[in-house]
Amino acid sequence: MATAVGVALTALPASAATGGIDPYFPDDGNSGYDVAHYDVRIAYDPARTDHLDGDTTVTARATRPLDRLSLDLKGFTVASVTVNGAPARSFSRSGEHKLDIVPARRLAGGATFTVRVKYAGKPDAEGRHTLADGGANAAGEPHSATSWYPSNDHPSDKATFALTATVPDGWTAIGNGRPGPTTAARGTTTFRWNEDRPMATYLSTVAIDRFTVHRAQLPDGTPLITAYSPDATIDPAAEAEQQDILAFLASKFGPYPFSSAGAIVVGMPKDPGPGPIALETQSRPTYSGGFFDAPVVHENAHQWFGDSVSFTDWRDGCLAECFAQYANQLWEEHKGSDLDTGFYAAELAGAEDDPVYRATKLYDPGAGKELDSALYVKGSLMLHALRRTVGDDAFFTTLRRWTADHAYGNASFPQFEALAAQVSGQNLTGFFDAWAHGTTIPANQYLYPGTLAPLAE
Repeated sequence: MATAVGVALTALPASAATGGIDPYFPDDGNSGYDVAHYDVRIAYDPARTDHLDGDTTVTARATRPLDRLSLDLKGFTVASVTVNGAPARSFSRSGEHKLDIVPARRLAGGATFTVRVKYAGKPDAEGRHTLADGGANAAGEPHSATSWYPSNDHPSDKATFALTATVPDGWTAIGNGRPGPTTAARGTTTFRWNEDRPMATYLSTVAIDRFTVHRAQLPDGTPLITAYSPDATIDPAAEAEQQDILAFLASKFGPYPFSSAGAIVVGMPKDPGPGPIALETQSRPTYSGGFFDAPVVHENAHQWFGDSVSFTDWRDGCLAECFAQYANQLWEEHKGSDLDTGFYAAELAGAEDDPVYRATKLYDPGAGKELDSALYVKGSLMLHALRRTVGDDAFFTTLRRWTADHAYGNASFPQFEALAAQVSGQNLTGFFDAWAHGTTIPANQYLYPGTLAPLAE
């Protein structure tokens, strides 16, 4: 996965603004407003790889009276800021990524307002990647938005999103959601994308390259748009398998949650950085180089777990990664694997010597561990053990209830624990204490429930 930076509107004290929503990233986000919509307009010329022109309008509702507010934006020179169409009384930068704004007039609590920021300059390297032929893409977790537009950069504040991207003729810009009209003028082409369901900022993306774009439809008519960079591998069989994977995941988790699907398959980044990317950018996951079963299942499972139902704060990362990783196991089971004697037994081998079990909790693993490997390995084991504890009917009913009850919103891991107990009718306190809140290997009653019992012998 990649990384990026964030933007936040907030109530500020007399001095600089800070976030305070998340214990892991205390400078991210703000509770002084709720963003409803981002209208992001950018111009990017691959011949000038270190320059982006941006014009972003944020529509939000003040949750309390605001004399000041701030956006998270890393880098760039800000040319102008208006609030409700009037020039801001002042704007300045503070910390690593704050754009502090004093509007001409105080914003009343409950009022809807707009902030428009015009900016230009070199996009920050965190979450932005230069591609082999000069194109670029923005994708990263836990941060990426602030490398290309101002936003309230915290998963708890989701908003709809419109992207207008102008690039030289011959280049294509791909974003989230459904495509809008494409227009051409004076040697440039403007692409429009619209995500009509609320989206966390780190799930937003733009990719600019000389893409080959394949278009298809899911059986219900949902557009399936897959874009390939010139140096990416085009695999027709893997591309076609997207439909089978999405249908399978829908059978387990409930209807596909978005109005568009597909993939962005970029080439390997030209610049040094985190290496290959596989990220659940909303409605259109991003992959580096090519794609194959495991990443396609994992990142598309995130469309339910992490994208539609997003976590409350970064302590809840298991709600995305544990479930997406277990989706890989469900897919393998669908193709004939025995998860008890295969996946589960293999992953437990040598577990006593694995620091994942000694040091990392699945819920609230600690700052810097929000994407720890435990969420992938220990997390998928936990979900299989939960399934064997409550039975298939209760387990999959819980998953479908979860994705329906919290669709397009936010929820916490303790809420999932409560739902699993409610649906199963069992007291699961000991189970979750051992698996999600503990730092040792769970006791045998939680490690080998149900059909897993023979593995303990």
